[in-house]
Amino acid sequence: MNKAMNTSRTVLVVDDSRVSRLVARKFILGAHPDWTVEEASTGEEALEKVRTGGQPSLIIIDVNMPGMGGIAAAERLRNACPGTPISLLTANVQNATRCSANDLGIGFMEKPITEERISRVLSVLN
Repeated sequence: MNKAMNTSRTVLVVDDSRVSRLVARKFILGAHPDWTVEEASTGEEALEKVRTGGQPSLIIIDVNMPGMGGIAAAERLRNACPGTPISLLTANVQNATRCSANDLGIGFMEKPITEERISRVLSVLN
């Protein structure tokens, strides 16, 4: 009998790029086909999904988006989902962005999205 528990999780991917969301979805479901991937294209949409749909197991969020930026959204999501791991996903690799992530107690992953990078972010749920 397999000792691994079949625990379904929900990952919220927040990115204004449809392609980035699709790539993240592909890698997440490739590693965990029983998980659910929710998508939001803005910080505001992510907050609404959390308000109406409940807390995801993990949030992956882009930094540069129209409207509310990823860091502001991550701060609000941190307050709305205090126990949920959050990781920034960004091409903005400036030290200030890394420091903001560190100050908020959230992860940091550089774009482009790769299977290895997604795997590292997902490892916080193991």
